[in-house]
Amino acid sequence: MDQFILNIIHRPEMVPEYAEKVTGQGKAEDLGRKALLTESLDIFRTQQECAHKNGLKTTIQMTYASLFNDEAVALAKEHHETYGDEIGLTLLGLPCEQFREKYKTKDFCIWMFSMEDKKAIVRDVFEKFHDCFGFYPQSTGSYYLDADLINFIKAEYPSVKCAVATCWEEGPKAYHTCNNSWYTFMDGGPWAPWIPSKANTHAPAANEAEDSGIVAIPHLSRDLLACYDGNGSNFGTHPQNVLRGMIYDTKTWEYPYLYNLIDQYRSLAKYNDGYAYNMMFVGPGWMNKMGRWEQPYELLLKSYEDGCAYYGKLKKEGKLTDMTMAEFADYYREKKSYTEPECALWRDILYGSDKQLFWYCDPYMRACVNMDQGGAIVDLRPYAAKLEWPVGIGTKHVQDASYPFLIQEKYRAGYFTHYAGEGTVRSAKLCRGGEEIDLCLCRTKAHFSREGKDRILTLDPVEAVFEDGLTVTVQSVITFTEGSSEIRIDRKILSVSDPTQTVTIREYMVGCYGTTEYTEDMSSLTLGVDAGEQSAVIPYEYKCRESEAPDAARVWCRIPPVKTEVSMRAEGRDAKGFVREGYAFSPMFTLGYEGTLKDKEVFSTWLRLERAD
Repeated sequence: MDQFILNIIHRPEMVPEYAEKVTGQGKAEDLGRKALLTESLDIFRTQQECAHKNGLKTTIQMTYASLFNDEAVALAKEHHETYGDEIGLTLLGLPCEQFREKYKTKDFCIWMFSMEDKKAIVRDVFEKFHDCFGFYPQSTGSYYLDADLINFIKAEYPSVKCAVATCWEEGPKAYHTCNNSWYTFMDGGPWAPWIPSKANTHAPAANEAEDSGIVAIPHLSRDLLACYDGNGSNFGTHPQNVLRGMIYDTKTWEYPYLYNLIDQYRSLAKYNDGYAYNMMFVGPGWMNKMGRWEQPYELLLKSYEDGCAYYGKLKKEGKLTDMTMAEFADYYREKKSYTEPECALWRDILYGSDKQLFWYCDPYMRACVNMDQGGAIVDLRPYAAKLEWPVGIGTKHVQDASYPFLIQEKYRAGYFTHYAGEGTVRSAKLCRGGEEIDLCLCRTKAHFSREGKDRILTLDPVEAVFEDGLTVTVQSVITFTEGSSEIRIDRKILSVSDPTQTVTIREYMVGCYGTTEYTEDMSSLTLGVDAGEQSAVIPYEYKCRESEAPDAARVWCRIPPVKTEVSMRAEGRDAKGFVREGYAFSPMFTLGYEGTLKDKEVFSTWLRLERAD
């Protein structure tokens, strides 16, 4: 029977994000303002009541500020005893008079501090927690926890077994929709629970040696299509996300999208051995009495009551299991193996389109396949590199915690329609008589299946019609083999209107590297073709050079800044490997294979990711 797991996490922020400016409107900043503290605790109590009256347990993640409030501490103890709620500790909610006085800063994102300050803050917060409760927490979290910080926490406080560790696709898109003011970049991580590696929080551990010792969960469960295309803060199973996205009926105050989103998360069990996960991570700032996101307090309250009621209904029907964070960590380690991937075949439930994305995540890669682009790979993160990426003051990445991409359609164009240049994508072209038909232009649908260690995406056939009237029907099958660090793509010719004719197939990957829209220096890259005596190596110099060889064993690009080597190999008639160097206006690289196909033949390629030091 499918199991749908829910984590509800409440934090009694005594000084909620943004709320001080609202509560103290027109007054000088005062983090100790009594009206703010009283209202925050009242809202926390209301949120807890919403969960409890629907038979749901919560994880209470105490903030640093709340540890100085006797009423908040007493409330947590009472709810632990009465409802079985877990008392955890979050590294959000640091700002308060005591914190400002000690650290002399307005910074509040734990991962952005220097490592020295991170350690001091963690010790302060954890020891204060122990003073209040007499034990150390089993769960912690923030919007993001970098690997160095997780490793330190686990070493100092081994009781911690679960943490909120990243916010899915919270990068340049979120930054732009916050008027270029939200300096938190953390794209490229998993959307569902995972075991982070010791080297990089985003990259799942491949084995026990890489295991950081905790189970990580995302900060909110996002819409894996709407969030990817736009601002994720508007599309999540946190009810107030839906309100912020204005996805509700302004007359009836109803929001079917919220329930559809929860249900789509439930449906992910069919791709993950009967297991699906959802979470809400909520602070009082969302339900300020003066309203938020153009909605009055009454609607904010109603949305949260309705959201909890829906979860409660699912629990009563035996369709949902609520757990605390620590309980979930134990369940996850029992349920999942290191190399087992997380899969999500996701459809549009908001805009009325037929768009589908398929997401795949394992210790070696995160990939996204876009069926609106004929099954092209439009996002690819090389987790195989386990890239060390220190974050915070004193490092090269003060704010940017994103895991770099090799392909990213939103930041590096994807299928390109400009008059010059190329965008990053992994696709194929059917060619004949000087005419090219890119499968990116052939919309399709996907069907998921599993055979042993293979997760298989079988796409509906598409037709390519050439100017001379020849029609070719081709089907793509994309296979992710657990533990292989490879993606296999088979192009099967199902029919040709004239079976005596052949077509040329050109499988290609256009790639680069980075975390934002802006190009990085490509001059350290090297391209290569491995083909015996015809082998070639091209140091990247922006000179548009190309190299090709028949029967090439593989083609590759080595990318030192992200310690990655990406390569392709092929199997099919007349397979010829090629590489292409980009130029300054189009600073990409291209790997590929070209061959010929006739009716009923198959051309297969493998894309492989490896660490390259």
